[in-house]
Amino acid sequence: MTFGFIPSPGWSVWQLGPLAIHAYALCILAGIFVAIWITERRWVARGGVKGQIADVALWAVPAGIVGARLYHVMTDWTTYFGSDGLGFLAALKIWQGGLGIWGGVAGGALGAWYACRRYGLLLPPLGDALAPGLAVAQAIGRWGNWFNQELFGEPTTVPWALQIDPQYRPDGFEQYETFHPTFLYESLWCLGVAAVVVWADRRFQMGHGRVFALYVALYTLGRFFWEILRIDDATLIFGVRVNVFTSVLVGGGALIYLIVSSRLRPGREQSVFRESRESVEA
Repeated sequence: MTFGFIPSPGWSVWQLGPLAIHAYALCILAGIFVAIWITERRWVARGGVKGQIADVALWAVPAGIVGARLYHVMTDWTTYFGSDGLGFLAALKIWQGGLGIWGGVAGGALGAWYACRRYGLLLPPLGDALAPGLAVAQAIGRWGNWFNQELFGEPTTVPWALQIDPQYRPDGFEQYETFHPTFLYESLWCLGVAAVVVWADRRFQMGHGRVFALYVALYTLGRFFWEILRIDDATLIFGVRVNVFTSVLVGGGALIYLIVSSRLRPGREQSVFRESRESVEA
């Protein structure tokens, strides 16, 4: 029997009496708290007020989770509502996996936009403060896929291959035991993205949303390759996974914004507030 260098845990839930604690949910929550902590430090360094990121998170985090789940369900509609679908209740069970980053970013951005309007903050510098924290949050959250034994790549025998239990192997791949650990690839890539984004922000004094755009461009570059490796069921367009197209479109848009914005609005914002700080604090 062949064993992968990375064993799968074989469990994903801690049962404490009637309370079920899901490892996937813990990974997501840990990522959120780390992202808030990193963003808070960067926000204050840019001139923001301590505590404002927590206020924004109260709106952005729930909206992001809802958006992430909606995107997953819409792009994998037949799994839940096809002829042999799992049904509406299964579509609500986010602890079983299934949060689309694209929907999460869109939903979170909508929630953050509302919070910025509510508290008199500018959204672009908020996104710039958030970018590395969001990348680190994704790096942590991806380990939830390891616990759930999901979203792995093609069969492989490389030394770092991931062993998958038989019940989690897709149809047609039952005979294989080890697969590419795409969760690990993406996790490491996201940590690298966070490091590059922080370095670029310090080196070039980026502003007006360009830090966030750089994060998006770099993340989608990696996601393009992980999507090609993955073998889980997904919506296809012309035989290609829908998230491959999304990576190209979103990444291309971020790159265009990065270039155009740097020419039209060089440097950073003078303030992170919609009005003067004095008027906001008054």
